[in-house]
Amino acid sequence: MDDATLSLIVLGATVALFVWNRLSVGAVAVLCSLALLVTGLVDAGTVVAGFGDPIIIFIACLFILAGGLESSGVTAWAGRAIVARAGTGRGRLTIAVMALAAVLTAFVTPNGSAAALLPVAVLAARRSDRSPSSLLMPLAFAASAGGLLMLSGSPVNVIVSDALADATGQGFGFFEFGLVGVPLVLVTIGVVLLLGPRLLPIRDAHELPADLSDHVTAMLEHYRLDEGFTRVRVRATSPLVGAAPDEVPVPEGVLVVGVQHADGVPGHVGEDVRADDVVVVSGTSSQVARLVSGSDVEVVATPLTHETREALLSREAGIAEVVVAPRSDLIGQRVFPGQVRSGLTVLAVRRLGKDRGPQTTIAAEGDLLLLHGPWPQVEQLERDDDVLVVNDPAAVRRQNAPLGPAAWRALAIMVVTVALLATGVTIPAIAGLVGAVGMVLLGVVTPQQAYRSVSWQALVLIGGLIPLSAAISSSGAADLIAGRLVDLVAGGGPHLLLAALFALTLVLGQVVSNTATVLVVTPIALSAAADAGVAPAPVLMLVAVAGAASFLTPIATPANMIVMGPGGYRFGDYWMLGIAVTVAWFAVAIALIPVLWSP
Repeated sequence: MDDATLSLIVLGATVALFVWNRLSVGAVAVLCSLALLVTGLVDAGTVVAGFGDPIIIFIACLFILAGGLESSGVTAWAGRAIVARAGTGRGRLTIAVMALAAVLTAFVTPNGSAAALLPVAVLAARRSDRSPSSLLMPLAFAASAGGLLMLSGSPVNVIVSDALADATGQGFGFFEFGLVGVPLVLVTIGVVLLLGPRLLPIRDAHELPADLSDHVTAMLEHYRLDEGFTRVRVRATSPLVGAAPDEVPVPEGVLVVGVQHADGVPGHVGEDVRADDVVVVSGTSSQVARLVSGSDVEVVATPLTHETREALLSREAGIAEVVVAPRSDLIGQRVFPGQVRSGLTVLAVRRLGKDRGPQTTIAAEGDLLLLHGPWPQVEQLERDDDVLVVNDPAAVRRQNAPLGPAAWRALAIMVVTVALLATGVTIPAIAGLVGAVGMVLLGVVTPQQAYRSVSWQALVLIGGLIPLSAAISSSGAADLIAGRLVDLVAGGGPHLLLAALFALTLVLGQVVSNTATVLVVTPIALSAAADAGVAPAPVLMLVAVAGAASFLTPIATPANMIVMGPGGYRFGDYWMLGIAVTVAWFAVAIALIPVLWSP
């Protein structure tokens, strides 16, 4: 059996495993590389070289850049802003969500864009009294279209640009994809506006993301924060020193909630107040003012109530609702509003659905605590074994907190990275490294957040399939398929060749990820272009467009999968609107690409 046939068998087996969907795509990619090694189609160096390819480095950096924009709140802020301006009308809202998805994708890839804007689209649908299914599929489709606006929009762009550079010495320009990407975004929006009402299913979703955009109001309604509390520190000369907590001399109307010693330990019943203790009191501002003036104490924290809601959730501080976990060390301890624990202030305590009010409570399993403090301490609660966090603090922060310094640093880093990529002063991998390292050094993301933001499965998938792409090219399989393809379209000119390549890429891309598809089809397309006497640039751009046309199945791209559950979609829901968008893309690609890139 010759090498060309053997490489096609490996390709067929790989596609079959992808379609079978019983193994992770990363495992399939690694098995593909090992099969190429065992069959002698590539050597060991080629198998591992894919994971060190500059493409892998650049794509990993794109994930970190996207993570920086998302964690700093830029994506959620942009979503809230555009939805607020678009109103609730179907047409304007659809255009706003799809346009934002397309533009955001140019910087954070389709999957990152779809994930970041999913809560925004769901919120917009709820507020306009529509089913989320009317917006989520258009969101995913627009994200795929937006991947063709700039080089950084999708790993597919990087692959075809790198292939063009290998073939001609010059890859696609950073903004060159936008020549066809902008018309595709516009035609996608147009098709959805025209045909969406008839082709989009109306489904009831069962996996909607939480709407936390008005979290403060919800907490204020659930917990009675009317008067709040004031924390006062007792000076050594204060008459409060030596008094028992229940006998502290306070003006009429002032209630002592609790006492906390300087070391953070709550004061016990009958235990005298000491110098430097903090006494938590409740009362009106005038009542507390009389206490301060007459008792030689220092105010260290003022009340947090309905009137000071801006302080409850800001750039610097936030709130979290937690449940005392089973077997928690908190069980049996004294807690009260105004108490500070691990840098967080207890605002309220509830038990069995009732507010405990301004008093000390012996914590029990299942008690609800409302906590307030700096965001790092609030987010640390998710790793605290003593409590269970009701709502994800990071999601609360993204959906509510205004833009802070980290957001502006993230935007500045993106501007620098885009400038490096657009000017071509260095290779994309180095430009990506500059941006990714900048996100960490300037504190936009921590090293741990940077690692978590990278889709390692995607990197393994691409690195594992690079040897397959090389094997198809070196074994002669690309020439074999290309020859058949050229014979099939003989005499039809470049347009017919482009149409055939579009169909090949499209069909394969509905069951295999578009990244994997483009890696496989690229050498075939280059070989077919050489046989037909067609320049490589239009052929590779056509492959990028067809690879991004992932509209017919939910498994065609992760963006489609991301919206499937929240949209309540079924497997067969995608092809109806998907076919209409695909036909429009085909018409635009075949009409524009030969004009913009001479064959």
